[in-house]
Amino acid sequence: MNETGKAMIFDGPGKPLRPAEFVLPTLAKGEALVRVTCSTLCGSDVGTFFGRRTAPTPTILGHEIIGCVERLAEVDPPRDWHGEALAMGDRVTWTVAANCGVCFYCKNGLPQKCERLFKYGHERVSDDHPFSGGLAEYCHLAPGTAILKVADTLPDEIACPVNCATATVAAGFRVAGMPVDGGSVLVIGAGMLGLMATAMARSDGAREVIVCDVQEGRLEQARCFGATRVFRVGESPEVLEEMVAEASDGRGIDLAMDLTGVANAMELSLAHLRIGGACVWIGAVHPSRPIPLDAETLVRRMTKIVGVHNYAPEDLATALAFTETHAGAFPFSELVSRSFPLEQANEAFEAAQASGAYRVAVKP
Repeated sequence: MNETGKAMIFDGPGKPLRPAEFVLPTLAKGEALVRVTCSTLCGSDVGTFFGRRTAPTPTILGHEIIGCVERLAEVDPPRDWHGEALAMGDRVTWTVAANCGVCFYCKNGLPQKCERLFKYGHERVSDDHPFSGGLAEYCHLAPGTAILKVADTLPDEIACPVNCATATVAAGFRVAGMPVDGGSVLVIGAGMLGLMATAMARSDGAREVIVCDVQEGRLEQARCFGATRVFRVGESPEVLEEMVAEASDGRGIDLAMDLTGVANAMELSLAHLRIGGACVWIGAVHPSRPIPLDAETLVRRMTKIVGVHNYAPEDLATALAFTETHAGAFPFSELVSRSFPLEQANEAFEAAQASGAYRVAVKP
């Protein structure tokens, strides 16, 4: 194996990614080195590259990563999330972040809010841990990373988004605490998260899934992922009201998910819930205007509202199992529009921005 590896470094918005080469790390206990085979560009990566969100610099962007185990720590090597031994060559994915396991949040079911969180694709390049993102030949997995083996039958482009979009949606269904089998679900936003939410809801037995978006093309794609009804934002509100009434026997939606973070959309998700319904907000990761809430209405209607940011390791396991099981049922492969070699990562970002594609892939 080479003793160095290449990476593309992000120094800030408006600056092209620059190539760099780093010495491969000596692994401490609990660590692994993975040879990256593919990384897809999440919307947050594209937003960071073009200055719509901030990140520490210099950094290696990319957190939707798939790869093969290249080295394992000689002392106390990591095992996979199921407790099985890992071996050189194993094809793996892993949680978007590593957590310590002992702080208050780790002990109370919120490992994604660990007080010592290490988040892949979001860390400043350092001498002791330069390989921390997907736009590189290698990724250095820290202790506390939940690692899962990936079936060889699952293509890289389909496997990559599992550890971001799909796992986050799995967390949303988990915290909603409401079975959707035979019920109705409202999905607001037909981006990558919305499509995964639609597919998972239908796979879990939802009788009706209504998907809302501003783009007609995305709504058509939502139908391919199981949407039973679609509503283009901008149409008459009465059209959506009628859809909800028909889909829910007049009661209102059982579970609503907002994946946009837009205040109007979150208000919409609340407006169409039934008594005892649940509302999950996932997309609100940027500042927005306050949302007015009528406390009496919430209490009398026994409404549940819960926010989700990132996910726990169990959600990644759920997402991977879902994707492996349903890879042939939904057109996952259509969601990655193009692939670029690592040295053309700048072009990959430009293509992602210009095309509005769900995902663009970078392959070292």
